[in-house]
Formats: sequence, structure tokens, C-alpha cells
Amino acid sequence: MTLRTSRPARAGQYFALLGYLVFLAFPFLWLISTAFKPPRELGSLHPTWIPKSPTLDNFRQAFEEQPLLQAAANSLIAALCAALIAVVIATPMAYVMARHRNRLSAAATGWVVISQAFPFVLVIIPLFLILKNLHLINSLVGLVMVYVVWSLPFALWMLVGYVRAVPRELEEAASVDGAGRLRTLVSVTAPLLAPGIVATALFAFITAWNEFFFALVLLKTPEKQTLPVVLTHFLGAEGVADLGPLAAATFLATLPSLVVFAIIQKRITGGMMAGAVKA
Repeated sequence: MTLRTSRPARAGQYFALLGYLVFLAFPFLWLISTAFKPPRELGSLHPTWIPKSPTLDNFRQAFEEQPLLQAAANSLIAALCAALIAVVIATPMAYVMARHRNRLSAAATGWVVISQAFPFVLVIIPLFLILKNLHLINSLVGLVMVYVVWSLPFALWMLVGYVRAVPRELEEAASVDGAGRLRTLVSVTAPLLAPGIVATALFAFITAWNEFFFALVLLKTPEKQTLPVVLTHFLGAEGVADLGPLAAATFLATLPSLVVFAIIQKRITGGMMAGAVKA
């Protein structure tokens, strides 16, 4: 029996979805509007959505005041390395935890979930002392290590769910056909896990790209600081923000995440279809 949604209920669902999209898009649209407004409009008592006299001076001023390109390069290196290392470590661990269920794997899964509840302040002092003893303070290598450790539990939890979604029968059928364990993992399991691996890498990348607290504490020199930390330099000594350049720099900082997500989102769907066909 098929349950059909009535027209009023469906209209209500679409209306709620539209309201949610507007709620999510409002900050970003207002950020774009602010980035192109001249100082006179930024100080107006009657702000408008569309700038009356759009200008690119805010972008020019942002690049002149702060080393945005160097900071963006630091963030990109840290985010890419953290995402790659986290996925490489989490994928085989997730396979073992999903395929060999016992008390140890259940305890490990529970610890993964609990570890996500730890606040940053609780772990920053031990992390700082450990990195200090390793001479990795004010180093992108140390920051990448922290990002990997912080994103690894959730990445592992995500991949465990993807591995469990792959039917065991496919691997058993490959074994019956004479394929070894390694060949089965590469030819059968890996294509089906590709969308999950991509989604996990995307999560780790965005988490590292937007992270602020660890970068603020561990990086000291301006040449090593990441983009979220550099954005705080647009705040004056008394906490007064230079809205125009700050909005312009923040808008540029959000673009890489949007571009990466737009590209990978299509590949996730394509990878799911390709994996199903190969299996």
C-alpha cells in the first residue's frame, strides 16, 4: 500500500524547506552585499540589500592590510594533508571494526562517539605540552597532526557505517570465484566505499579549513597563521571591526569550501553508481 501525501501537507513541506533555505542563505547573501558596499553605505542607518554604489575597494584593502594569500596557502596545505591522512588511516580501521564485531570493536565505537563530546579547552593544554616536547609548536606539521587526531574519530565513525552498508554477500561471491582478500577489497569493496571516502575527506577538509582555536594557540608567527586566524586581524584593538575588508576577506575564505563541495557532490553520486555497476 502506497501512502500519498495530501497537497496541503506537501505544500507545507515545500514551504518549510524554502524557509530553511532562506535561513541558511541569509548570512551568506548579506556577507556578499557587505563586501561590495563602500564605507558610506556600511555606516548608513538604513542598510539596503543591493549596494547602491558597488565597489571593489574592500577587496583591494583586504589584500593590502593582511597576507591573505599566504594564509590561504597555509590553510589549504593543512586541510588537504589532514583530510588525506585521516582517510588513509580511518579506511582500514573502519573495515576491521565493521567486519569483525566483538566487544572490543563495540567499545572502540563507543569511545569514538564519546570523544566528540570533549571540548577544545579540555585538550588544548595537553596537546600544547606534547607538541612543545616534539618541537612542533608554530609548525604546520604539528597543526596537521592535531587536525588528524581531532577529525579521525568522526571520520572513522562515518566510514564504519559505509562499510556496514556493503553486503557481505558481494565479498563472499568474489571469494567463491577465486578472488583473494586483497583482490576482493580492491575490486569489490573499494568502489562501493568510494562515495563514503569522498564524503569523509570532504568533512575532514572543511573542518580543518574552518578551524580557528587550535591554529590560534599553536601558530605564533604571521607567516604560519591560517586564514581564520588572519581574519581576526581586521578587528581593531577595541574590538571595532573594519566591516568592508573583513566581509570581503571572509567572502573569499568561504569560496574554496563551496567550490570543493560543488565538485565533490557530483562525484559522490557518480561514485555510488559506478560502484554499484562494478559490484
